[in-house]
This record gives sequence, structure tokens and C-alpha cells, in this order.
Amino acid sequence: MATANFSKRATYLDEQFRNTYDSDNTVFSPQGRLHQVEYALEAVKQGSAAVGLRSKTHSVLLALKRSTGELASYQQKMFRIDDHVGIAIAGLTSDARVLSNFMRQQAMSSKMAFNRPVPVNRLVSAIADKAQVNTQEYGRRPYGVGFLVIGQDKSGPHLYEFSPSGNSYEYYAMSIGARSQSAKTYLEKHYESFADCSLEDLIKHGLHALRETLQQDKDLNVNNTSIGIVGAPSVHENTTGISFRILEGETIQPFLDTMVPKDVPATAPAPAATTDEDVQMTE
Repeated sequence: MATANFSKRATYLDEQFRNTYDSDNTVFSPQGRLHQVEYALEAVKQGSAAVGLRSKTHSVLLALKRSTGELASYQQKMFRIDDHVGIAIAGLTSDARVLSNFMRQQAMSSKMAFNRPVPVNRLVSAIADKAQVNTQEYGRRPYGVGFLVIGQDKSGPHLYEFSPSGNSYEYYAMSIGARSQSAKTYLEKHYESFADCSLEDLIKHGLHALRETLQQDKDLNVNNTSIGIVGAPSVHENTTGISFRILEGETIQPFLDTMVPKDVPATAPAPAATTDEDVQMTE
């Protein structure tokens, strides 16, 4: 009973005096939370969506690009780190630029010191350690960006998620950014088939998941979509290497053409159509 009362009291203090505990990142709230770190995680949720998937032979990234206006170009969502590693971002692009430069330095240092590409897990651990420092030292702020990192090394293809809290996890499939939960729902339904998928099928699954994050009046096209690949090229690519590459513009049109159109319950009975629409809105 005493523990429950203390927990309720801590929650009350946390809500009543939130501004007292979010002035810097070294102060814990009574509930044991670091509010500035949570705000940084919220910045990732506000970024445009990115989806990552991996099979036994390939890792792929798919990202939704935003434009600030009719006269502006679309924002860059993917960065090449090394021949075998690439990232997709969600959150503050300026923070992503700084962290991606740090990752390139780590990859270059590994080549110079050991004459081999840096293992993907070591590279992800390096940026996670760098981000964790900003959650603990006074006078710093957490990075406001999250990454999906794909790569390939001696142990095969990899997909990692990096968050501003300093945590990193490996996944079969993952999505970050705005409305990413809808994409996660799709990925959770189909992830068991990803391991044996061809590259073309893997990208098609990724496009379907990315489409779930769009508003209902929007659709994927060659201007707002980027695809990143590590592994052997597909039949639609004019390359022979397996290094990381970013596909944009007209080069992704063959992949968009493989997408299955969304079901339109025009011929279904009225009650069924209403149910389908409710399910879509919930997602």
C-alpha cells in the first residue's frame, strides 16, 4: 500500500511540476523520467516516416520525403556511410548530418587501423554511446533524430534502430517517424515471410508498409520516395555491386509499379464497407 501511495504521489508531482524537471537533462522527475530525453524521442515521431526490412540476403530502407513548400526541393532522408552501411533518418536533419559525419569518421578509422570495413554493430554502438553522453552531462541536449541503419558484414545483412536515448536494437523489420505505428502493424503481420523474400518482394513489402503512414489523399510517387539497398542488385538496377546505394527519381518507378492497389470496398455490402473503413482509420 505504501509503495502504491508513493507511486501516485510521484505521478502527481511529475505532472504538476513538469517544468521544474525538464530544465536540463540531468534532473530526474519524481517518477524517474528524463523529460528532455522524452522530448527528443517526440521529435523523432514528428519526422517523416522511414521503414527498414531485412532478409537472409538483403537489407532495405524506404523513406518518405517531405517538401517545405511548392518551391522547395524534397528533403534528403538517406545518407551513405560506407560501402556496406547506410541510414534513413526521422527528426532533425541538422542533427542527422552531424551524427552521420561521426559515423563516417568511425568507418574510415576502422579501415585505416584494421584494413577492413567496420562491423555494423560496432558502428551503431559508437553512435549510441555518443548519444548517451548527451543524456547525462549538464549543458548538453539530446540529439533530436532517430536512425534506421542497414548494413552487411561477415555475419550477413543487418537492420538496427538508433534512438536519441542512446538505445539501439536489431530488428527483422522496423519503422520510425510520423504514423509509424501503422507501418509496424503491417510489418508485424508479414515479417515471418521476409527472411526468404527476394529483393523485389522485400521492397514491395516495404512500400506497402510505408504507404500505411500516408494521409488518405496521398500516395507514393517518384518524388516523395527513397529506397536504400544493401545486397545484390535487382533486375531493375543497372549495377553489379552489392554496396549500399540510394534509388530516387525515375529509377524507383519499376518498384512502385509492383505495388498492389489498396482495396476499395465499392462492391461490398454497406455494413462491410463501413467496417473496413473503421479498421483503416484505427490503423
